[in-house]
Amino acid sequence: MSMFSFNRGSAGAAAVRRPKSPFSYLGKSMLEGVVPFPPEFAKRYRDKGYWRDKSLAEEFADVFRQYGDRVAFLDRGKTYTYAQVDRASERLALNLLDLGLAPLDRVVVQMPNVIEFVFLYFALQKIGCIPIAALATHRYLEVSQFVQLSGATTCVVPERAGDFDFQDMVERMRADGTSVKHGIVYGQARRGFASLSELIEQAPRRSPGDLRRIKIDPTDPAVFQLSGGTTGIPKLIPRTHNDYAYNSKAAVAVCGVDENSVLLLALPIAHNLPLACPGIQGFMFKGARVVLSATTRPEELFRLIQAHRVTHIKVVPALLVGLINDPTIGKYDLSSLKVVQSGGQRMQPEVRIRTKQLIPSVTVQENFGMGEGMLFFVHLDDPEDVRLETCGRPVCPDDEVRLIDDDGREVPDGEVGELSCRGPYTLRGYFGVPEYNSRQFTADGFFRSGDLMRRHPSGNYIVEGRKKDLINRGGEKISAEEVENLILQHPAVKNIACVPMPDERLGEKMCAFVILHPGKALALDELVGFLVAKDMAKFKLPERLEIVSDFPVSTFGKVSKKILAETVAKKLEAECGG
Repeated sequence: MSMFSFNRGSAGAAAVRRPKSPFSYLGKSMLEGVVPFPPEFAKRYRDKGYWRDKSLAEEFADVFRQYGDRVAFLDRGKTYTYAQVDRASERLALNLLDLGLAPLDRVVVQMPNVIEFVFLYFALQKIGCIPIAALATHRYLEVSQFVQLSGATTCVVPERAGDFDFQDMVERMRADGTSVKHGIVYGQARRGFASLSELIEQAPRRSPGDLRRIKIDPTDPAVFQLSGGTTGIPKLIPRTHNDYAYNSKAAVAVCGVDENSVLLLALPIAHNLPLACPGIQGFMFKGARVVLSATTRPEELFRLIQAHRVTHIKVVPALLVGLINDPTIGKYDLSSLKVVQSGGQRMQPEVRIRTKQLIPSVTVQENFGMGEGMLFFVHLDDPEDVRLETCGRPVCPDDEVRLIDDDGREVPDGEVGELSCRGPYTLRGYFGVPEYNSRQFTADGFFRSGDLMRRHPSGNYIVEGRKKDLINRGGEKISAEEVENLILQHPAVKNIACVPMPDERLGEKMCAFVILHPGKALALDELVGFLVAKDMAKFKLPERLEIVSDFPVSTFGKVSKKILAETVAKKLEAECGG
């Protein structure tokens, strides 16, 4: 009799398997659908010390022992030491085993920026479960796709967000016959759901030795980050224990962090940047502390900076623009701030200059990163002109970067090309989609990112745009095709093209260009209502509607989204008075 049970996701996803018992896991990679690093590269990364062949649970067991009495987190007026985080996550891990979770189970996590997320993240690592880093803003459309792709057994959700009931969403997935067995609720859990707070607080019936008997393969995924993709279907990014630990250590080494540093975290906690670049993981490796904020309201962030002598804060450009333009900024002592780390979007030099004027102690450190791995950071000692113009350079000597043209040839130095890359923390394939991987990765394992860059004379890089059909709304990447496919279901719509339009605060918003069926009419509020009924995350909704009789086409006969984007940009400029 086989020791494994098999779950299948969608027809396009690979079969995945997991042990029946947490104590039958052999420490050998068993999760199908993960593309491994080639042996010669794995050996190189081990020989150079990038990979330590430890699970994240083992990596952070060392951290918890070394810094036990130090404060690790502050949340809603309470402090938590490293030892307290260790004990709480251990209790939760043992209770999750009792609930029925097992190594390699996939767990969709939708949580706000609260300490309970931290307890859950490390509890899942202790078991060898794989969290799927969803957002609290995702809804049934997105979450059901994550479940189908991964074969997830468990959803951890808030009780409510406004008028949206997450437990209803989980019950709907159960009724639809998905792989979801367990629903865990942050808040008031109703019948058929487990309370996250109770699982954290209650004394476990199991012994801690049960956790020590679990053997976790460091080449298995520690977490699934999410890629917006351009196909309308999200992709799961497997980040292994080996590469994700190194990812954080390499990032924190260039961010001026020591044991006295204090990070303020207001961006969504499960995102790759706040979680691991260097994020929670990197600051913990240094024995530093993290202040959690469930709000991005400027005055509340200023209050936290002053009260806790925050030294580092992570932002996307839209958040930083909001902070420096808030009238309350002068009421607070922000002189403890040393580094404002910005990612997700290219930042205009004027924003960096204005930030430095308002907070003289600060260096705005731009970075370019991706859930898929590769990280570029401006170094804090780079010349000022380099810091203003570039997004930095790779953090590891063995990060390999090629800028290529449409035929896959490297472009001359200083010219724009598509970023392709590989390295010790950059994936070798998305989870369970071999056909898609064959298009996104070169024969020698370079990931085609779709981002356009050029190399600066300093050796740093400058982001010049992207080839991908994505709208970057305040750092959240939205697949135009995903939204277009839903809009096409509206009975009035004959054809649709969604394009980015400029926005001073968010960088980009989505404009929907629509061709209607003869005799039909459509207004933006009607279209938005139609999409909301499709259970789509609200940040993906179009924010402008343009009705047209035809689309411009390129010389190859394709719809020219470039012309459409230029059209709406000109309209916005005219509406604002030129």
